[in-house]
Amino acid sequence: MSLRFNFALGLALVVLVVLGAVLAGLIAPYDPIMDADLMNSEMPPSWEHWMGTDGQGRDVLSRVLYGARVSLTVGLISQLINSVIGTALGVSAGYFGGWWDDLVNGLTNVMLAIPSLVFALAIMAVLGPGLPSLLLALGLTNWSWTCRIARSSTLSLKNQGFVQAAKTAGFGNFNIMRTQILPNILGPVLVIATLGIGGAVLSEAALSFLGVGIRPPQPSWGNMLSDARELIRTAPWAAIFPGLAIFATVLGFNLLGDGLRDMLDPHMRTRTA
Repeated sequence: MSLRFNFALGLALVVLVVLGAVLAGLIAPYDPIMDADLMNSEMPPSWEHWMGTDGQGRDVLSRVLYGARVSLTVGLISQLINSVIGTALGVSAGYFGGWWDDLVNGLTNVMLAIPSLVFALAIMAVLGPGLPSLLLALGLTNWSWTCRIARSSTLSLKNQGFVQAAKTAGFGNFNIMRTQILPNILGPVLVIATLGIGGAVLSEAALSFLGVGIRPPQPSWGNMLSDARELIRTAPWAAIFPGLAIFATVLGFNLLGDGLRDMLDPHMRTRTA
């Protein structure tokens, strides 16, 4: 029951964040950038401003909703890039073996040895701040875990009877990897991708907080926290609500990934039954 509850809670949190991001233009009561009123700055939560206002008098709720668009865009696209790179390298390394496997393993070990946030900071320092640079930086730093999962799954599948039958039938290596191996490893890859989205959201917030990610006035949860540092005593809500949004989003994707892992793991299904 707890596994189902965790999965349901994660799914509910993810759906809530996604709906907030998609419907931000309809449900946000104010413009997140233009509706600044210094006369009403640092106002506490009220009926007029449900999450209060920040140091420039902008509605925190509206900025949180529009910030969800940035965080989800970065999380989904960067993790898609990671999944494509990691799956392609992992499947090919596990299938062909030899020097290519050694090369991919060595590159994977190097990537695992370097903290991904440090690597992303280095890329952002070269490319400069902004959404395209952020997507590229995060998309090139976290593929190693997907590669490991794809490689190990491919090693366990490539000697199976259905793969050997495809070779006997004259299928080429690319077709075998595409039609026989890839569909059978999508489960673990999907799980690691779901978990990775939460990590990418957290990394985007960290980079924007440090000033090398999404730059103001475009709202993102990271730069909202950065702007709220000086208001932590006088207007703590300006930091609390973006922090809660990050917490809920990361928690939701982590619970969703754990639930998918348990659902797709036959051993876990047997123990639960």
